[in-house]
Amino acid sequence: MKLEIQVLPGEYAVWQLPADAPPPRIEGAGFLSVTRTPDELSVVSPADSVPDGVPAETGFRCLAVAGPLAFDLTGVVAGLSTPLAEAEVPIFVISTFDTDYLLVRSEDLSRARRALTAAGFQITDR
Repeated sequence: MKLEIQVLPGEYAVWQLPADAPPPRIEGAGFLSVTRTPDELSVVSPADSVPDGVPAETGFRCLAVAGPLAFDLTGVVAGLSTPLAEAEVPIFVISTFDTDYLLVRSEDLSRARRALTAAGFQITDR
């Protein structure tokens, strides 16, 4: 399975709020993910929208699988993560109703592009 991967513009951050915090309101975010668990509220957003003083990891680029993907499609994340693991590129994965997103450190983006291209994926900039 060879899918198109789109590199989203800008840098992203992964940050955390207490589990009982209200979801953040972030206007104009091209990509935003908010996930609540019993222990935390985890947010992925453009890097410039991280509030001061919250635990955060910054400096990510976001790769989106061109979708929508069918729910019965298997091996999408495995097909992407295997060549990246072999290239020693750490990833942070988010799945949505329509597709999957991979975050890689900005300094690893070129290596990620090479690994995914070598694995037969088409990489485009959005």
